[in-house]
Amino acid sequence: MNDKLYVTRDGLVKMKADLASMNEERLKIADTIESARELGDLKENAEYHAAKEAQALLHARIRDLEDKVARSVILEDQDIDISKAYVGATVRVLNQKTKKESNYILVSPVEADMASGKISTESPVGKALLGKSVGDVAKASVPAGDLPLEILEITRD
Repeated sequence: MNDKLYVTRDGLVKMKADLASMNEERLKIADTIESARELGDLKENAEYHAAKEAQALLHARIRDLEDKVARSVILEDQDIDISKAYVGATVRVLNQKTKKESNYILVSPVEADMASGKISTESPVGKALLGKSVGDVAKASVPAGDLPLEILEITRD
C-alpha cells in the first residue's frame, strides 16, 4: 500500500510512541524466548511456544504501525479549507431525529477512539460529515437507518 494516510500531529506522535513501546516489548519477549530455550527440550516447552507466538504477533503489529507511520502525512492548517469539516476538526452537530447535540473530532482510522469522541473519517458518520459546511445536513447511513446530522459548528483545537 502506498496511499497517504492523513493524520493529526498528535496522532503521529502517538503512533511513534506506540512503536517505541512495542520495540521495548520486543526486547522483553526476546529475553523470555532465550530463557525458555535454556530450559531444554523445545518440543514440549509451552513457555517457549507462547513467547514465539507473542513475538510473531508483535512483529506483525510493528510492521503494520511502521507502514502507517511511513505513509503518514500531517495536515497543516494552510492545506485545509477550514469552512468545511476536515481531518482534525471538531464538528458540533445536531441529530435531527433526537434533537441532541454531539461533538465529533474527525480523525484518520488509526487515531479513532470513540471514548474520547474521535471518529474515523472512514466511519459512516465521519464519511457523511467530511467536506460539509456549517448549516449543511449530513446523512449518515448507519445500521439503524439514515441519521440526519445538522452541522452547527466546525472548530480546530
